[in-house]
Amino acid sequence: MTDQRPIGYWLKLVDRLIDEHFDGTLDEHGVTRRQWQLLNLLGRGPATREELNDALSPFLGTDGTTAGEIDELVESDWVAASPSGFALTPRGETAFERISEVVARIRADMSQGLSPEEYNVTIRSLERMSRNLGWTEPGERRMEPTAG
Repeated sequence: MTDQRPIGYWLKLVDRLIDEHFDGTLDEHGVTRRQWQLLNLLGRGPATREELNDALSPFLGTDGTTAGEIDELVESDWVAASPSGFALTPRGETAFERISEVVARIRADMSQGLSPEEYNVTIRSLERMSRNLGWTEPGERRMEPTAG
């Protein structure tokens, strides 16, 4: 009988496999996974650099910024920069729509065999574990336990 592997094992493995799968597929479309994430965020509406960095903070390297990725998207004319932040250009909107279809297929493949409820329970469980370990949404104040 094999011992059950701990959650950390599965989290690291799934994260690595997601990265590999997304990287290989998105590379064919001329973007990195981080650039896709930026396009996805900007597909919801304009955002400041700080908002983009906050939203992607779990994925950022040691510099904690999306500067290189967003700059490349601006240079490619997929994103427009203004003093108030960033927004998709018409060219970026077209790319976002095209790549969204590819990402939807990846996500469907990844969750194959899971019911919507099983998937949602997994997401809620991981969020709860993250909060138990001190994570909060950007801009959300962490509630400290009170002495009583």
